[in-house]
Amino acid sequence: MELNTTLTGSVKVGSLPGDVPTSRDLPPAIKCHACGVTKHLGRLTECHPYRINPPTLGYHLIRMVRTLITTLLRFALRIYFKRIEVAGLEHVPIKTAVIFVLNHPNALVDPVFLLCLTPRRVSFLAKAPLFRMPVLGSLVRAMDSLPVYRRQDEGEDTTKNEETFAAARKLLAGGGTIGICPEGVSHNAPGLRPIKTGAARIALASVSTGEVPNLLIVPAGLYYTSKTHFRSSALLYFGKPIAVKPVVLQPDGSPPRDAVRELSSQIERALRDVILDAQHEEALHTIARAERIFSAETPEDESLAEELELQQRFVKAYTVLQEQAPERLYRLEVRMSRFEEELKQAGVDPDDLSPPTSTIAVFRQVFKRSVIFLLMLAPAIVGTIVHYPAYRLGGYLATKFSEDSEDVVSTIKIISAMLLFPLTWSIIAAVSYSLLGWWAALLSLLVIPLCGYVAILFFEEFDQSLGGLRALAFFLVRRRFFVRLLAERKAIKSEIISLGKETVAAAE
Repeated sequence: MELNTTLTGSVKVGSLPGDVPTSRDLPPAIKCHACGVTKHLGRLTECHPYRINPPTLGYHLIRMVRTLITTLLRFALRIYFKRIEVAGLEHVPIKTAVIFVLNHPNALVDPVFLLCLTPRRVSFLAKAPLFRMPVLGSLVRAMDSLPVYRRQDEGEDTTKNEETFAAARKLLAGGGTIGICPEGVSHNAPGLRPIKTGAARIALASVSTGEVPNLLIVPAGLYYTSKTHFRSSALLYFGKPIAVKPVVLQPDGSPPRDAVRELSSQIERALRDVILDAQHEEALHTIARAERIFSAETPEDESLAEELELQQRFVKAYTVLQEQAPERLYRLEVRMSRFEEELKQAGVDPDDLSPPTSTIAVFRQVFKRSVIFLLMLAPAIVGTIVHYPAYRLGGYLATKFSEDSEDVVSTIKIISAMLLFPLTWSIIAAVSYSLLGWWAALLSLLVIPLCGYVAILFFEEFDQSLGGLRALAFFLVRRRFFVRLLAERKAIKSEIISLGKETVAAAE
């Protein structure tokens, strides 16, 4: 006798992992542990979209596929982003049912961060069209996602969302977690867009019906230093959780509108606390420039969480200054622009504008980097030559299909890299096999990807060393100008601190 089972979230429908049911052990009906409904075995698959037979093999197969996909995506993130930080993990409960609410500035890259870096197994609410896309639809299903039917998606029946919300409540009742981007769409706006009410409705209905006795909403903010650029940095920042309290439901079983609006407002405020939320693009540029000048004088490496916190303070100060002292804000912007233009003419990056500590230290650093470059040169050349065509093709595809939407550029680049680079390795392995045999093919599969990574590191170190050498040459040849720029940077920083203190006093 065969048992049809399903998976939803981290809960298996049917027998427990490792149990192999036989015809003697199976009752005529069985309870679905994900949704609590008792059905005959032949109809159990109606509860959820997955149909797995036999249960043990299917259960482990789904877990294996998810683990494999997560591992590959985590590897892709670590290659694409030079620096990734996770902050606020103490706010993520280990066992309690959780709804993660996430800002959405970078298309499919955003949920991948939550999927790969959260210490919980997360299921997602994803727009319904993704489920019908070739390849991508299979991946979305493998991630235990639930479809959301939106009005802006042509031909979608939004009444089906009630089924999705019911499935989400049952998943939470099993102690699972759900990830939601309440803004509804990916975007390029400098701040948070108005959020939808879906997260609040699911949370209130789950708690108020008694299905989920303890539910927390955890805000998760994503901060990108440059979301479209390869080898930029990213921060996943978890904020303080929101405890969801039960309310009296309406006769149709839905939560009251006032309660939904109030919880949605709480979610919006919590999200604003973990993201960089500027009102205008011009403000975002000014704040980024101020932060860069302000932080360049600090010798220690600043964490991304500290950088975000500093920029959040600048956002508040910028808003106050725009209202109360627009002339001083304008003068500061002009001063920063003039400073940056002088640095540009000198060919020096703000981060490199620091005098050398001593002649011996300079020569020691030059010698050390020279040795490293010589060791990396040969594999870097091989890695560059081999991977350059795929790299350029990925950039072309990102430009062509992004249609001037910056929020999808990284998604296209990462997907194309995950397809084109393995294809490159496979072609080289096939050629190596045809010429030299299996040992050469296996060796190429090990060496070629490693050479590609060495090439990335080589050019990063080369760019950093070149910037340091330009700054050193500038210091030796035009020392007075160099010292004047240092003094100007210090004066700008003092002005920023002064304005910051004044805005804090004004706010109080």
